[in-house]
Amino acid sequence: MTYDFDLFVIGAGSGGVRAARFAAGFGARVAVAESRYLGGTCVNVGCVPKKLMVYAAHVADEMEQAAGFGWTLEEGNFDWGTLIANKNREIERLNGIYRNLLVNSGVTLLEGHARLTGANEVEIDGQRYSAKHILIATGGWPQVPDIPGKELAITSNEAFFLKQLPKRILVVGGGYIAVEFAGIFQGLGSATSLLYRGDLFLRGFDGSVRTHLKDELDKRGVDLQFNSDIQRIDQQADGSLKATLKDGRELLTDCVFYATGRRPMLDNLGLEHTGVELDERGFVHVDDQYQTTEPSILAIGDVIGRVQLTPVALAEGMAVARRLFKPEQYRPVDYRNIPTAVFSQPPIGTVGLTEEQAIEAGHKVQIFESRFRAMKLTLTEIQEKTLMKLVVDADTDKVLGCHMVGPDAGEIIQGLGIALKAGATKAQFDDTIGVHPTAAEEFVTMRTAMR
Repeated sequence: MTYDFDLFVIGAGSGGVRAARFAAGFGARVAVAESRYLGGTCVNVGCVPKKLMVYAAHVADEMEQAAGFGWTLEEGNFDWGTLIANKNREIERLNGIYRNLLVNSGVTLLEGHARLTGANEVEIDGQRYSAKHILIATGGWPQVPDIPGKELAITSNEAFFLKQLPKRILVVGGGYIAVEFAGIFQGLGSATSLLYRGDLFLRGFDGSVRTHLKDELDKRGVDLQFNSDIQRIDQQADGSLKATLKDGRELLTDCVFYATGRRPMLDNLGLEHTGVELDERGFVHVDDQYQTTEPSILAIGDVIGRVQLTPVALAEGMAVARRLFKPEQYRPVDYRNIPTAVFSQPPIGTVGLTEEQAIEAGHKVQIFESRFRAMKLTLTEIQEKTLMKLVVDADTDKVLGCHMVGPDAGEIIQGLGIALKAGATKAQFDDTIGVHPTAAEEFVTMRTAMR
């Protein structure tokens, strides 16, 4: 049978664009459909604008530290509107880059909502297209619990476009998005509370990392309220919001920001016209080669609910393109030892196993930890501490995990990710000469196991 396209990608986010570009480069006839914005969540309402706002929030720290180095600065005035306008301009520039990347790669870009009408057919605005392979790369979408007043709350989608900076904000959630935005709003001047229904945020991260970040957020004045959850939200006469908690307490705020998880974006996708099945969590079920239960349809990225990180979606997109159109170059995505960062204040960098995961996996572990005040802060009154931690297999000396909380954690952990991928041992860390004076050298100078 002759098809209009060899590959039809639904969703022009990171994974979809990568798959489309590589497939086209391998000679395939490719189309991409996007109904919202080019670049997906990461470029538009995720990692990129969030990192820009993290930079903005960190300026306050730099100004506070400046006095210790002899600088006398006038009191700074922050303008939210300027930040948002500049951020929007940068995102528009990136949208254009994504458009050019696709078009210049020979990909047919179709801007409209794509809906599956069969195993090999997609409909956009009444026009139907056939394809030998269809790739679902529609990403995720933030969700708010179904409570009275949920329509009064915002999510990360709206946070990037607020007309003004809230004087008071209530961030609800315990994942990385929640702690990142709590740090952003606190750093920009909002009185910030972080509510989480559990005992401690960042479940799944190393225990030392979690407790260390809690202590640092406490120092910064973030109001941390654990074992707390909202029962309802009500608008007050003055425009403020009243959040009634399940324990009966009432909190007044100007904004309630929910960061309590994301669902796969499958709205009006037409899966009912195909044999595609969902897993028990509601994500698209795929096998190890990203093939769904409908042989002609594949899925990657956040919509499959594996590791929901932009670089992972990129790797999955590349793997799909190679397997379909350049099989001699195909290699599966390795989900082990994926480095990642949380751009909290201070930031987290982590790669490999946590102490808890290593023990659960049966390893006899040695733990190396260091907590210190960064050199940059020694001329200031700031008492922030940096945490560095290594999890080592006591029998093989292999480094199983590296974890850091402190300035430039993401930058430092990227290099250590290569070391762990290569199977480095603690002895090799010890034999590596440090770059002095840096914080990073602490990872190669920790000689005595704490436990």
